[in-house]
Amino acid sequence: MSRALTLKTLAAAIALMLPAALPAQMPDFKLLPIARPADPAALELWPRSTLPPPSVPERWGRLVADIGTQHMDARIARNVSYPTITPVLPDPTNATGAAVVVAPGGAFLSLSMDSEGFDVAHWLAAHGIAAFVLKYRLNPTPANDRDFMATVGRIMGAAIRSGGTADIRDDYAATDALQALRLVRDGASKWHVDPKRVGIIGFSAGAMTALQSVLTGEPAARPAFLGYIYGPMVAVDVPAGAPPMFAALALDDPLFGRQGFGIVQAWQKAGRPAELHAYEHGDHGFGMGRPGTTTVLLMDEFRLWLASNGLLRAGGAR
Repeated sequence: MSRALTLKTLAAAIALMLPAALPAQMPDFKLLPIARPADPAALELWPRSTLPPPSVPERWGRLVADIGTQHMDARIARNVSYPTITPVLPDPTNATGAAVVVAPGGAFLSLSMDSEGFDVAHWLAAHGIAAFVLKYRLNPTPANDRDFMATVGRIMGAAIRSGGTADIRDDYAATDALQALRLVRDGASKWHVDPKRVGIIGFSAGAMTALQSVLTGEPAARPAFLGYIYGPMVAVDVPAGAPPMFAALALDDPLFGRQGFGIVQAWQKAGRPAELHAYEHGDHGFGMGRPGTTTVLLMDEFRLWLASNGLLRAGGAR
């Protein structure tokens, strides 16, 4: 199982900051350009005529790394200007009627399309949950791959040093998440999902995006539930009627592992349901689970939490 892009970018940032006198300790990173893959099922969130033209074309690559004994190989997308959702649907005989928008992470500079996107979506679909991979708009990055990696290193390095998010943000991602939720609800009959059971799960920057869909969306536009995976843990102002939240992170996360659990406490103070899973080990960006750690339980725990909240029902939409 490959680890998510966000971990790779963190390791890359650390590598860029380490002294040149330590070459034996450098992880072996390569960013290999690939053609943008065909995605005939993808649905554009907005008419292109309503969006500003891209300053840099969308680019895809394979980020290949060896850290210790672990080999990682994952696709990333960057310079996304035309956001989409891609449905990944369960077998109708196994469908529960629930739906989840899946928001990958990548510091709003790129998207980890496999370990925090399509891998998650296919797992959900195999367990009867319709999934929709969200490719949201990103901050522009240099077309040159080396310059891109230097930008990632600078921003993520600053975030590691500060123990926070530094300048990791984006103004469009939350808007795209709310539109994705709207489109899934609008297409509920086509996809055989219950429009009242359409939620979102996000990883790292995707978790921030998912959270903003709760904090900025009108009540009817918000997700029915929130999966908040290794996002910032500081307290927020929780709106009345906020959806149930499932939060998870590793305590050795160099970004958010020492922030406490303010966001969970804020949910509790607001009288809203919340569940927290704090794993001893896993680092940042463990995706669906880092082998050898209890983070491998993440998706099963998320599914059981959905069931315990009455969000999964056999027989599809009702």
